[in-house]
Order: sequence, then structure tokens, then C-alpha cells
Amino acid sequence: MVKLFDKGIYLVNGTEICTEAAEVRQQFGREVCQEDAAKGTIAYGILKAHNADDDMSALRLKFDSMTSHDITYVGIIQTARASGMKEFPMPYALTNCHNSLCAVGGTINEDDHKFALSAAHKYGGIYVPTNMANIHSYNREAMAACGNMILGSDSHTRYGALGTIAVGEGGGELAKQLVRRTYDFAYPGVVAIYLTGAPKSGVGPHDVALSIVGAVYKNGYVKNKVMEFVGPGVASLPIEYRNAVDVMTTETTCWSSIWVTDEETRRYFVKHGRPSAYKELKPADVAYYDGCVYVDLSTVECTIAMPMHPSNIFTIHELQANAADILRQVEQEANKQIRGAKMELVSKLRDGSIWVDQGEIAGCSGGTFDNICAAADILRGKSCGNGAFTLSIYPGSMPAYAELVKNGRMADLVSAGVIMRECFCGPCFGAGDCPANGELSIRHTTRNFPNREGSRPGEGQMSAVALMDARSIAATAANGGRLTAASDLDVVYTNPEYHYDSGIYEKRIYNGWGKPEPEAELRFGPNIKDWPEMPALSDDLLVKVCSYITDPVTTTDELIPSGETSSYRSNPERLSEFTLSRRDPQYVSRSKVLRQAERDREAGKALPAEILQVYAALEKAGVACDAANTVVGSTIFANMPGDGSAREQAASCQRVVGAAANLARQYATKRYRSNCINWGMTPFLVETPELFELGDYIFFPGIRSGILNGAEQFTAYAVKADGTVKRFEVSTGALTAPERQTLADGCLINYYRNHSN
Repeated sequence: MVKLFDKGIYLVNGTEICTEAAEVRQQFGREVCQEDAAKGTIAYGILKAHNADDDMSALRLKFDSMTSHDITYVGIIQTARASGMKEFPMPYALTNCHNSLCAVGGTINEDDHKFALSAAHKYGGIYVPTNMANIHSYNREAMAACGNMILGSDSHTRYGALGTIAVGEGGGELAKQLVRRTYDFAYPGVVAIYLTGAPKSGVGPHDVALSIVGAVYKNGYVKNKVMEFVGPGVASLPIEYRNAVDVMTTETTCWSSIWVTDEETRRYFVKHGRPSAYKELKPADVAYYDGCVYVDLSTVECTIAMPMHPSNIFTIHELQANAADILRQVEQEANKQIRGAKMELVSKLRDGSIWVDQGEIAGCSGGTFDNICAAADILRGKSCGNGAFTLSIYPGSMPAYAELVKNGRMADLVSAGVIMRECFCGPCFGAGDCPANGELSIRHTTRNFPNREGSRPGEGQMSAVALMDARSIAATAANGGRLTAASDLDVVYTNPEYHYDSGIYEKRIYNGWGKPEPEAELRFGPNIKDWPEMPALSDDLLVKVCSYITDPVTTTDELIPSGETSSYRSNPERLSEFTLSRRDPQYVSRSKVLRQAERDREAGKALPAEILQVYAALEKAGVACDAANTVVGSTIFANMPGDGSAREQAASCQRVVGAAANLARQYATKRYRSNCINWGMTPFLVETPELFELGDYIFFPGIRSGILNGAEQFTAYAVKADGTVKRFEVSTGALTAPERQTLADGCLINYYRNHSN
């Protein structure tokens, strides 16, 4: 059972839930003040310790360490270099786990890895070579510490189960830390995730995580808040179980997470040779939370998230009992989102059973030592069969890989027909083990968004991913691909002890923290390019709507596809060619027309006739405008853009091809909105998007001065093709002073260049 409270709660002694202050006073004889009790959360204490200002309502955070992988670190370092960085001011781990198996682009991937190694030498960083560990496994093992904060350029940067508030953000926010600025954020709400009971045999961390995601994603219950895991049920979960639940909090759209720590947490740090990283974290005797998600672990069932989102959940038994109806419903809903080839799921129902084609257990959520050992217990002495079904497993780190070899679990798995892979994040974003056309893959990974399995519907290729726990995936493998809940099997789980070998990392990882070598040369591959110049915001702004998306949610994968396109991540111009390519293939060509118009304007050349007609229509409607001094750009409208990945390229690629703004009813995540701001695209909110359409121009008078002077509400004018002008209102929402100046300057790089002192 997962229950949401409709208002805030008081937690007393870490175990008792009260909904009113009077109830606390009556039952426990304590006078409580909500404002004071709100300071009793674990989150409040950690955020206060990292706030560079006394004002806790407007946080200015400095992190203890940072981490990036090989899709994001080149752009971040390039941005920080252009902004004046001389050395890394904190430990910064550069991992190589996203583009280690992608061959697209020739030497591009390894060129970037060598760039990162040279940067670690020059600036004093930590370089984790390819296939040594995925980003989050390494940070759990080597960087997390109780009471610390870590900032990462991957959306699944979550180490709350180890007492660390970790935040996934776009690269601009990491660049700020590298030039010794702060992460500015209004104090978030804190929601208690109250765990009670213990999971049944066969129910794994993905079952728990998906049940929570399903309860809170669509209603925004924890959006941009901290999820604080408390309650007696925490003690029933091994630490790796907690880690695997914690990493999935990203899929709720929360800002971050934190857990109470205990003896189980302490043992983890001792085992990993870092006993000083442990300290007890728990809420005060009385703590107030802005909401509560009550989870009875004993009632959680083996669960599956059907395409195309982790919140699209059913219990496996529910799916089996209503297979034809659910498969048809999911198929129809998915095909509303897909452009091109269509998903086909009903055919997976044969002889009264659902048959899947592929299984994957991988990465920061699935590839933990405990999950893989549980899969080995299920498959020991069995066979995946010699039919169409295949199962691949990607351990999260080489220390875990080595221990699986030593304790024989890898032999058990290989003997059952499992393919053991490297430490690689590819199955999470469509760069590893792409199924065949028309196939269904079940995965213990983080996401099942469109194209996350690697298909290309625009080219007639479509497969599908459902998320499941490693235990039920192994149970399905033991039945040759027939969908099976692990709770239906009689399995003795051995839960072997994990023995961590730190020497595996010490022999291969370069740790230059605190030892920068300024004279070292950065190693550039031919695909590593500097950012192009971005124009500053003019007092008025004219944009053309070059994409108009009416889907309920637009993911970052749709804004800039993951997978093979990310090989060009270090070349802004090349990567920008893929912007919206799977959602609106004509967007780039439309936007480039506006980019050229702006370049011509800057060079003093004549504007295109179409734009001159727009200005004429505005003047006829009595709207004053100054064409020669007004920046021209493109924009997109989407109902709720930015769900998913933290990749800044979702915004920067729009900017590179000429975008100057986004228009949305709301933004799916704080990190995507921040990405827009950091790349100089004003994130407008609009309540009446029906007043404009694809191809219309929108004029924003007085935008620069308004933003700089603290205004949040603006008047806009939509100019139709026939010259009709429609007035409507937009807002920017709250902006900090640095964000306002960044928008005015045109991007974060310009901001630091203009305000270096």
C-alpha cells in the first residue's frame, strides 16, 4: 500500500505520524511550532550547513564534490574554461560509462576520454577510465559521505541512502561551482517517505521504487522537493536495496533525496574503507514535513512499468490477469506519442502467457551486487533457453564484478546462458543491446522513455521497454522468456557478503585532486569544439514558433535524442543538428533560418521580407518596435518540456541553432528550466498557447529592461501569417539576480566574461 497524505505531517521520534500540532501535544505532551519543527528534518540540517548565506529561504549552495560522465564533462569544462576557471575547486570525478561502447563517429569517444584525463591532470580532477564503473556506483563507493552534498551532471545523481543529498543538474550549474559561484535555489519542500514493514520474498528494490513513482509522478506530489526516507521500515532494507530504490527517486521529478542512516549504513562505509564518512542522520524528536508518502513494504507486489514511462505501473499479476486489455491499452497510448513506426504489444500474448524477447539488468539501479546475486540464486542450475529470449547483465563497478567472479555467482549466471557485460550505462539510454524490431525488452534500468531501447520509429524501427526488478527478470529468464513474478518462485536467497577490493580502483583511477598541473596541455580531438558566440538579449525580442508540441510531457530525449547522437556531444554545432530530430524533424531547418536572420542583422544586412512584414504588422497595430536593434530568434512551445535527463544539450542545442526562448505551460523539472536560463533562453510560462501556432512570430517589448528590473509578468504579441496581431500575457516565474543577468547577457559564458570580478 502506498498512501499520500493530503497535507503536512509531524513525525515524532522518527516513528509516529501526527497530522496536527494538537495531536502531538495531546499524545506526547510537547508544544510544537510548525516553523521550528520544519527545521528538524535531515534535509534542513544538511542544506543549512552548505548554504553560503544566512537566508534559508533563498539557498546559495556550495557542494562538497561533483561528478560527470562522458556525455557531459567536455561541455562543462569548456564552459568553465571560457568563464575563467584555473583549477577544480573541489573533488570532481570524471567517469567514462556512457560512451565506452558506442563506435559511431570513429575516434570521437576515446578522444573525449583522453581530453578528460588531460583535464584531470591540468585542473586536479579524478579520472575513472572506461568500464571501471558507472558514474553512480563509483560515487557511492568512493565519494558519498553522510551529511555531504554532491552535484552531478546526470539526472540520476542520487546518494541519499548513504546520507548524501545529491542533485542532478545541467552542466551550467556545475560550471558555476567550478568558477566558485553558488547554486541558487529557493528552499524546497521536504516530503517524508515513511517506510514500514518489510518486503516479501522475491520483491526487490525496483518493485518498491516503481510503486512510489507510480503514486507521485503524475500528480506532482514531490516535484522539486526533497524526499526524506524515514520510518521503521528503513531498517528492514539492506543498503544496496536502499541505493537501488533511491536512484529511482529521479523519476518522481523530486529535487533530491535523503535517508536516515543506521548501522547498516555504517557497515557500508567500513566495508569500503571509509569509516569516517559515516555519521548518524535522523530527524529531530519532532519534525514537520510538507507531505507524507506512506509505504507499507509488506504489501508491495512484483511490479512492471509498461511503456513509455516508469510511472505506468501494474503489478505483474494484474497484468497477467488482464493481459489482452492492458497490452492493447498500453499499445494505443504509446502509439499516440510515436511518430513513424508503431509499437506492437498484443502479439506478446500467446497461449495465455505474456512472452518477452530480452532481459537487461544494468547500471546504477539494476547492476548492484545484491541484485545480481539474487538473479544468480534464481538461475542457478537453470537455463535461459536457446530460443529468442536473451539476458544480459552489466555490473555497476569492477570491484562488484570481481567479487561476483570470486564468489561464483558469475559462473552460475554464465552457465545459465546469461551474457555478462562491462560496466556501462548504455541500456539506460539506448546505446546497448537494442532489441530487434517489434521486440519487448524487460529491464532493471532507470527509464523506459521513447527510444530508450535504441529504436528509430522514423526509420520504421520500433521496439519497447518495460521496467522490472532483477529478480522477476531472472524468474522470466528461467522460464525462457515467459513473464514471471519472482514472488511465484520458491527461492532461497543466499545474500552473500560483499568484499570490496579498493586496489582495483587504486591501480587504474587517476586521482589528481589537490594536485593540479597548470602546465599540462589539454588533449583535444578533432570533434572537440568551442561554444559559438551567443547574442545578448536586446530590449525587445522577436521569435518565431518553430515547433509546437501538444503532448502532455516532452522529455529531454525528445528535445535532443540520446544514444548514438551523443557521440557528437563535444561538438555543439554537429550535435545541434539532432535537436528535436525524433519529434519534429523540420525544427532545425526552420530555426536556422532565424539564426541566419540574426547573424545578418548583427552584420548590418537587410532582414528577410517575412520579418519586415511582421514589424509592419506590429506598427500597424500600434506596437512600437526597433527592427535594427531587436534580436531575432526561434522558440518552441511544449506543454511541459524537460522531463528526464539532466543533459544541458536539451537546451544548448536549441540555442546553437538560433533559439532565444522557450514557451510552456509549465516546466517538467527545475534542471531543464535552469538549462534554458544558463543558455540564455528565457523560460516563459504561458496560459493561453492557443493564441499562437506553428509559424507565428511572437514579439516581446521591453523584455531586457523588465527582466533586469525584477519584472515577472510581460505582454507579448503574436503575429499571424495574415498580419493579425494578438496580445497575450506571459511570465518568467521567479528569477534570481544572477539568472536575470545571465538572460540579459545571453548565456552563462557571457555572464562570467562580462562580470568576472
